[in-house]
Amino acid sequence: MIDLFASMKKGTDRQQEAYAVIMELDILKDMNTYNPVLCGTLPIGIDITGSDLDIIMEVQELDPFEELIQTLYNKKDGFTIKRKTINGKEVVKANFTFSGFEFELFGQAQPVHKQHAYLHMMIEHELLQRYPGLKQKVIHLKNQGYKTEPAFCKLFDITGDPYEGLIRFGVGEGIITE
Repeated sequence: MIDLFASMKKGTDRQQEAYAVIMELDILKDMNTYNPVLCGTLPIGIDITGSDLDIIMEVQELDPFEELIQTLYNKKDGFTIKRKTINGKEVVKANFTFSGFEFELFGQAQPVHKQHAYLHMMIEHELLQRYPGLKQKVIHLKNQGYKTEPAFCKLFDITGDPYEGLIRFGVGEGIITE
């Protein structure tokens, strides 16, 4: 697994701010049992105003995970937590704001390197490395209201569901394996 989080320490101003806030919150240490990984647009430098910090985790037992999140973060601004089913799997999702950053914590019974958020980020990161002019095009579409995956799909002419389509594209390009 590539550690994009560590590179944020010396990244853009916004990446450095996010890195400092994550370290101040100590969330990676507090949630260490669940193999937390920061995903999303910030680690790969395509964030826009309002982009959140997505932290995904591998959680085999949702009850103790949910209790830990409640204990650690329920006093944070805008705290919400809920369970829902995504792709047939029960997940816990929590949101809150801390030091000007919106956090989204996501736990499901799947290794982080197999979760869609991680796979999407790896595909997007590789495409950004391959095509240097891509970053500005993605940011432009995001500023027009596109979510990240649909923006990549538009630029690479990927049809159908953008979240599944990006995975298929990543497999086809040899970026990830199924």
